[in-house]
Amino acid sequence: MHHFHYQNNELYCEGVPVKKIAAKVGTPFYLYSSATLNHHYRVFDGAFEGFPHIVCFAVKANANLAILRLLANQGAGADIVSGGELHRALAAGVDPGKIVYSGVGKRPDEIRTALKAGILLFNVESSMELGEINRIAGRMGRKARVGLRINPDIDPKTHPYISTGLKKNKFGIDIERAYQDYLRAMELQHLEVIGVACHIGSQITEVDPFLDALERVKELIGRLEQAGIPIRYLDLGGGLGICYDQEEPPHPHEYGEKIVDRLRGLKVTLILEPGRVLVGNAGILVTRVLYTKGSEAKHFIIVDAGMNDLARPSLYGSYHGIRSVVKRPGPRVKASLVGPICESGDFLAKDREMAAFAPGELVAVMSAGAYGFSMSSNYNARPRVAEILVQDQEFYVIRKRETYRQLTWGENIPEILK
Repeated sequence: MHHFHYQNNELYCEGVPVKKIAAKVGTPFYLYSSATLNHHYRVFDGAFEGFPHIVCFAVKANANLAILRLLANQGAGADIVSGGELHRALAAGVDPGKIVYSGVGKRPDEIRTALKAGILLFNVESSMELGEINRIAGRMGRKARVGLRINPDIDPKTHPYISTGLKKNKFGIDIERAYQDYLRAMELQHLEVIGVACHIGSQITEVDPFLDALERVKELIGRLEQAGIPIRYLDLGGGLGICYDQEEPPHPHEYGEKIVDRLRGLKVTLILEPGRVLVGNAGILVTRVLYTKGSEAKHFIIVDAGMNDLARPSLYGSYHGIRSVVKRPGPRVKASLVGPICESGDFLAKDREMAAFAPGELVAVMSAGAYGFSMSSNYNARPRVAEILVQDQEFYVIRKRETYRQLTWGENIPEILK
């Protein structure tokens, strides 16, 4: 569910007209509903009630400080994949004891910073990384808490770019090799082995791939316990999908019930890393029509948001619903909603039936709260857009629109060129 709804043919976010926000801050902008975020977190967290667990929000989905603080206030931790995400999580007030650090390319300086912060654990993704974390922890006089991220070779039945649990993917350690790496890790002085992790992909709309991965991880945990290696944390990752169009993903309660049922008798704390399922439908991208053009063969609606603002349609061929901010009677057309970027791949919707938008009208691109702003860029020297959060009857600018001056921050013309 979400709190974007129509009143008298006008789109509202909770109690605020979207048109009112556009008049104040300009377009394009990302718009988030705090009520939706709070509701989604409570439902997801509640799905695992009665079983020890930690919900670590996947910061890569949406890294805005206000979003992270809102979720931290609900009790969420953070799943991070970079030093920058660690910085953001700590700045937002996330408890370091609820931060897990994943990712295949952790730099030495990032590992040091995470150790200083006292994060819960590192999800280690290679044998070499295991040795590097041990070396750095030793030099710092610390012990690093670690788990190994297992690649269970499970097909998540999702887009290949967001599949992470197959042998051909770069993520994790082959499940057959992992046992030997655990034995090695136990011999390394500066590591404390406490967990097992896996993550098979994103936008997964069936429970079975998660259950299949869980069974393989449980088998490994059993082998480890027989070898005298007790596992305290089982990180099952994230990846639960949402409805963008006609998808029918399982409800978090169904997902949680089936996961918990498979965990009965296992004395671990479950770590979950939801991202999209919490924020995806809690945000939209609002843009304004600049021009229309077309012929008998093709119709284009040109808006002021482009692929630099929302990369998912160009990158994955992803579907986002297109709605009028103010509904009006009139015909519908088959058209492509495109932006101003100098690329043929710059589109937000391609060859779809939609309202026959006219210049000046506002358009809402739905389900844009996850991997929207966080994947945006300054391509074509375009300032990144504003982010707005609504709570009840009020809205707050949680990120100002970038300026042209900020586009050249940090750049310098050397004397030799002057």
